[in-house]
Amino acid sequence: MTLVTTLTAIAVAFIISVILGFVIIPALRRMKFGQSIREEGPKTHQKKAGTPTMGGLIFIGSIIISTLSLSYIYDVLTTQTIVLLLVLVGFGLIGFFDDFIIVVLKRNLGLTSIQKLIGQIVVAVAAFFLLKLGPFDTTVQIPFTEFKMELGIFYVAFLIFWLVGFSNAVNLSDGLDGLVAGTSSIAFGAFGVHALIYEQYDIAIFAFVVTGAMLGFLIFNVKPAKVFMGDTGSLALGGALAMLSVLIKQEFLLLVIGIVYVVETLSVIIQVISFKTTGKRVFKMSPIHHHFELSGWSEWKIVIVFWGVAFLAAILPVLMEVM
Repeated sequence: MTLVTTLTAIAVAFIISVILGFVIIPALRRMKFGQSIREEGPKTHQKKAGTPTMGGLIFIGSIIISTLSLSYIYDVLTTQTIVLLLVLVGFGLIGFFDDFIIVVLKRNLGLTSIQKLIGQIVVAVAAFFLLKLGPFDTTVQIPFTEFKMELGIFYVAFLIFWLVGFSNAVNLSDGLDGLVAGTSSIAFGAFGVHALIYEQYDIAIFAFVVTGAMLGFLIFNVKPAKVFMGDTGSLALGGALAMLSVLIKQEFLLLVIGIVYVVETLSVIIQVISFKTTGKRVFKMSPIHHHFELSGWSEWKIVIVFWGVAFLAAILPVLMEVM
């Protein structure tokens, strides 16, 4: 797989995302699929009410079209490619139903936590058994070491935990214009490089396609956002990112490359535990990007700093691999 192939994957997905953006965003406006803003959130976010949501349809469509087309052209359409698309679409559908219930049916809570969890478990289990149709390594490896731990049939439990955990982590992080679109393009690009290093070209194509699709979506999502990805997009991205780490057998590397999502999630956990046990809050508001907002940081500053952290976290493991 050459540099030209990599750039082609990014460029094709970018262009398709932009085209779909110009088609889908006006359609979302016509159907009045506008975002509702939580009352308990930062007051500055109230002006974002009514911005079209469910924009994840833009980049999910681009990823599907680009991945299938390029995988066929370069003859790298494999079971692993299908599994990645299954997780992307499966988690995206769960998010879509959640968004639809909130935006269209006007039921503010959307799907219940149990309903989301059941859907996520079904998708994860389906992905596991699809992988098991062929040879699939059920070990997990500690990054930068040779140590591997065999999980056997218990790997399915790990897979469920991993996919559900990271899909929800990305979902929690999706609170500022361009934050997740930028960090996810960086994370998928980093995993694309790792896939190239391990000569897993089918996975590399998917990873770079997502990078291009997210950069295309970022044109519409950067502040001031013309569209939000909604749960449709954030759940799909989180699930696909976790599945990517599984397929290149670098599961725990995601804790490094996805450090922004890890910290955002930890901030929520810490806040809840602290308030329930002591009645005090550690942060002014969680997830932690809201804490910085209430501390006086501009939305742009928070997003750029988080992008920078994501870039450093992504590039360091790559440098360690190639050195």
